[in-house]
Amino acid sequence: MLSKKIGIDLGTSTVLVYVKGEGIVLNEPSVVAVNEKGDRILAVGKEASEMLGRTPGNIQAIRPMRDGVIADFVVTEGMLHHFISKVCGRQRIFKPDIMICVPSGVTGVERRAVVEAAVQAGAKTAYLIDEPLAAAIGANMPISTPSGNAICDIGGGTSEIAVISLGGMVVSNSIRTGGNKFDDAIANHVKKRHNLMIGDRTAEEIKIAIGSAMPLHEELTMSVRGRDMVAGLPKNQVITSTEITEAIQDQLETIIQGIRVVLEETPPELSADIYDKGIVLSGGGAKLRNIDRYLTIQSQRYQDERALVDLTVSELQRDLQRVEDQTRIAQQDANNARQGAQQARSAAQQAQIQARQAQNQAQQAQGQAQQAQNQLQLAHGQAQQAQNEAQQANQRPHGAQDRADEANQQAQQAEDQAQQAHNLPGTN
Repeated sequence: MLSKKIGIDLGTSTVLVYVKGEGIVLNEPSVVAVNEKGDRILAVGKEASEMLGRTPGNIQAIRPMRDGVIADFVVTEGMLHHFISKVCGRQRIFKPDIMICVPSGVTGVERRAVVEAAVQAGAKTAYLIDEPLAAAIGANMPISTPSGNAICDIGGGTSEIAVISLGGMVVSNSIRTGGNKFDDAIANHVKKRHNLMIGDRTAEEIKIAIGSAMPLHEELTMSVRGRDMVAGLPKNQVITSTEITEAIQDQLETIIQGIRVVLEETPPELSADIYDKGIVLSGGGAKLRNIDRYLTIQSQRYQDERALVDLTVSELQRDLQRVEDQTRIAQQDANNARQGAQQARSAAQQAQIQARQAQNQAQQAQGQAQQAQNQLQLAHGQAQQAQNEAQQANQRPHGAQDRADEANQQAQQAEDQAQQAHNLPGTN
C-alpha cells in the first residue's frame, strides 16, 4: 500500500506519467541523447529534445520508441529509469506499481519487451493496458455500460481506433500513421515545393502553428528557415496553411480508412449507439485544427458513397440476375443444341453402321455372284466334257459296225474258202 501507483503513456513522441492522487506529473518528449558508442545516456526528455538535429559527431539524439513499440531496449530502459526516478525520487524504499499503455496491435513479444523494460527500470510490478481503453477511461467515457463507445486516439507513431462496450474492446484497429507521419509529409512538401530542407522539429512547429485538416477561412502563414537545396545556403520561406493542408491529406485519408474498417466490423446495435454519440478524439494529433470537422465531413461522404455503392450494387445484382437468366436460357439452348447434335451424331453413326452392313452385304452378294459364276464355268466345263464324251460315244458305234462288217467279210471269205475247199476234187 505504501508503493506508488504510476501510469505511463510510453508514446513515440511524448511520455506522460500519472501518479495516483497527484495527476499528471510529467510530460516530456521521448528523446534520449547518448554518446557515440550508445552505452551512456547524456540527456533525457526536454533536454535531449532540444539537441535534435544539433548534436556533434560524438552525441546522438534518438527516439527509442518507434510506431508505439520499443525500438531500442537498452535506451528505453534507461529512459524509464530516469522518469521513474524523477517522479519517485532516487532514494525510495518501495518500488512502484506501474501500468503502461501499448498499442492494441502489438505482438506478444513486443508486450513482453515493455514489461521487462519497466521491471528492469525499477518497477515492482508492470501491467499493460491497450491505448484506446486507457484513452477512453481518461476521457470519462461510460465504457462499463452495455453501449457502444467509439474512440480515435491519434498519437505520434500510431492511431488507435476502437469500439468499447462493457469494459472491453469489441473492434479495434491500429494504424502506423500519426503525428510523426504528418511531420514527415510537411518536410517532404516543403522540400519538393520550395527546395528547402527543414528538420523534424521545424516540421512539428509548422504543424502546430498553421497546420489544419481543412482549408481555413483566414489563411495562416509562417516564416520557415532552412537550407536551400540549390544554393546550399540558409533560406527563409513563407509557408501557408493551405499548403500544409494539402501536404497531410494522404495521412488523414489513411486514418479515415482505419475508422471505416472499424465501423464496418462493428455490430449493428453498437453502430446505432455510435451514430447517436459520435466518435471521441484523443491524443496529440487530435489538436490539429478542424480535424473533427474533417472526420465528420468524410464520414458523411462515406455514408453517401456507401449509399451510392449500395444502389450500384443493387443495380449490378439486377443486371447480374438478368445475365444469369440469359445465361440459363443460353445454356438450355446449348443443351438442346447439344442433344440435337448428339441425336444427329447417333443417327450418323447408325447410318454409317447401316452403310457398313450394306457394304458387307454387297461384298457377300459379290462373293456369291463370283461363286455362281465359278459354278457356271464349272457346269459349262462339265457340259463341254459331256459333249466331248458324247461325240466320242457317237464315234465308237461306227467303228464297231465297221469291224463287224469286216468280221462278216472275213467270215464270208472263210466260208467261201471252205466251200471252195469242199468243192475241190477228192474231197468226198
